[in-house]
Amino acid sequence: MVKMVKMKSIYFILLSTSLIVSCGGNDSKKTVDQTIETNNLDLVRQKRSEIVAKQDAFENDIKKLDAKIQLLDTSKKIPLITSILVKKEVYNHYLELQGNVTTKNMIVIYPEYSGILTYVYVKEGQKVTKGQILAKIDDGGLSQQLVQIQLQTDLAKTTFERQERLWNQKIGSEIQFLQAQTNYKALQKSVDQLKQQLERTMVTAPFSGIIDDVITEQGSVVAPGQSQLLRIVNLDNMYIETEVPEKYITTVTKNKKVEIIFPILGKTLLSKIRQASNYINPANRTFKIEIGIPNSEKNIKPNLTAKLKINDYSNNNAFLIPQSIISENSKGQQYIYVVTNKTKNNEGVAERIIIETGKTQGDVIEVTQGLKEGFEIIKEGARSIREGQTVKIINQ
Repeated sequence: MVKMVKMKSIYFILLSTSLIVSCGGNDSKKTVDQTIETNNLDLVRQKRSEIVAKQDAFENDIKKLDAKIQLLDTSKKIPLITSILVKKEVYNHYLELQGNVTTKNMIVIYPEYSGILTYVYVKEGQKVTKGQILAKIDDGGLSQQLVQIQLQTDLAKTTFERQERLWNQKIGSEIQFLQAQTNYKALQKSVDQLKQQLERTMVTAPFSGIIDDVITEQGSVVAPGQSQLLRIVNLDNMYIETEVPEKYITTVTKNKKVEIIFPILGKTLLSKIRQASNYINPANRTFKIEIGIPNSEKNIKPNLTAKLKINDYSNNNAFLIPQSIISENSKGQQYIYVVTNKTKNNEGVAERIIIETGKTQGDVIEVTQGLKEGFEIIKEGARSIREGQTVKIINQ
């Protein structure tokens, strides 16, 4: 009896399994749309599980096939790159500024005496020498007064000399001698004063140079400190003045070499800093420097704009690389790629190294930490590779 019950149980289980498999088999043949139309939640879930299982199986098969292709494909694509060898170089960094040409020998001449400008003896562009008379102002009768006083002075001199001879011979009184002496000296001083005033009516060149502009024409009324008469310029002692940020006060110093570029003239000169100010301007935190300019051709004019390149840093053993190959990670660290394990067919492995950089000049930057002489740096193609990737070097 017990045996009969066990047989019935086994039969029931086999029958149930057969029915489930039969139903499941029919359902698995249904399309996704047909399964959705049944509105049966269990069938929809079962269909989804079947598709996910097939997807996982396909992905595993694809991975196996890719791995086999990698082993069998001898013509696999390797990134092509170019490289440069790290070596020590002389590096000169230049601070680039802009300045204006000026000269200490460029002034506008004002009159020292009021009156009519009666004569202008020079023309624009004329060369003059120091002390040369450039113009004359009407003296208002001073010259006539000088003639009269000069005559009185001559008479007083004669009287004094005679009185002096008599006094030396003990003839006459002492008071007569002193009066003659005092009168003569007073007239002499009057003559000197009139001569000084007359000199102020003559406009002279304070230094040798060229008359750049005749500002006031002949016949005009002029006054001291108000009327501009002439502009005189000397192009021999020219210099450039510019302001330098205070952080360069220890590197931009007297006698530093400077490259001067005049874009308008298409001309480049070499010079030195002839003076560096010891005063920091509190308004903009800068200090002034002066750079002398050789101007033998006289084509450099005041207020001409110039570009300056000042050598503020030098390193005879610098590692220099292009800025364009440097990347930055999420920590803000700079890195580049170098080639390691290089083979005879110029293939190698890209290795990322962290570097620290210094000053830049154009597209070149100095590397202060992270590089050693002989490293082979990836140049072209550095942006499209990754750590540990095999690369092929195609340097010319």
